[in-house]
Amino acid sequence: MTPSLSAVVLPDRHPVADFLADVREAEQLGVRAVYTYDHLTWPLLADNPWYGAVPLLAAAATATERVWLGTQVASPNFRHPVPFAKELMTLDQLSGGRLELGVGAGTEGPDALVLGDPPIPLRERIGRFEEWLTLLDQLLREPVTTVRGERYSAVDAHQLPGCVQRPRLPFTVAATGPRALRLAARFGQAWVTYGPYGAAVPPAEWSAAVADQSQRLTDALAEAGRAPGDVRRSVQLGVETYWPFESPERYADTLGGLAEAAIDEVCVHWPRPDGRGVPSAALEMVAAAHGL
Repeated sequence: MTPSLSAVVLPDRHPVADFLADVREAEQLGVRAVYTYDHLTWPLLADNPWYGAVPLLAAAATATERVWLGTQVASPNFRHPVPFAKELMTLDQLSGGRLELGVGAGTEGPDALVLGDPPIPLRERIGRFEEWLTLLDQLLREPVTTVRGERYSAVDAHQLPGCVQRPRLPFTVAATGPRALRLAARFGQAWVTYGPYGAAVPPAEWSAAVADQSQRLTDALAEAGRAPGDVRRSVQLGVETYWPFESPERYADTLGGLAEAAIDEVCVHWPRPDGRGVPSAALEMVAAAHGL
């Protein structure tokens, strides 16, 4: 089956009306979901205007009717589970139950240093992510939570009226390593990958890496007692990933390879004035390939 299509609209669109216009255009095209980055800044666009994901999603919730909305991805780098859970519950109410939460362990980029904390090794970041995600899951499921953890605590944290979606809004877990994949299998209703981490790689190597990651997710799901289809599998094509859009044949081949790897969704960056993301001229081709 051909993967569905979703889109990322970056939070640097200025004025905010331009961000909302892009979200509405994506909804009109028929994409399944629109996501935005949950960073305080992003090195590639560090000199651009950059808005907060939560208020942008609140505005998008009131400006749309059908499309799902979410983050790709929020992390513990600057988010505490207690106030973040309150914001997420509010967004789920504002959107009428159309919110998805993309989460990840967080990289060593600017978001990890902006609060003045020292760098955290990967092993410790994954441990922090597990505690953060466990508490966030509990906060969004239960009306009142008290937990005292190693890094995060909640004392009589009220979460009323709770999410529209029950038992909570869905989590999309970004994961490639074994510990993170186990968290995706434990907590995720969806999984997202950007392919192999680091510098750009040739298309064949990229596709092989995505297939390997998808298989390792299947293994983690089996270990957790879940079926392979219990988690939606999403691949985000990077903001500077151009090769899939070179021709209809190239994009069709890309979709075919992803379908063989059990990928359910392709997430592309919405066309931008700076030329990053899907080229504007290729958007109609992309939509047609997904049956839109």
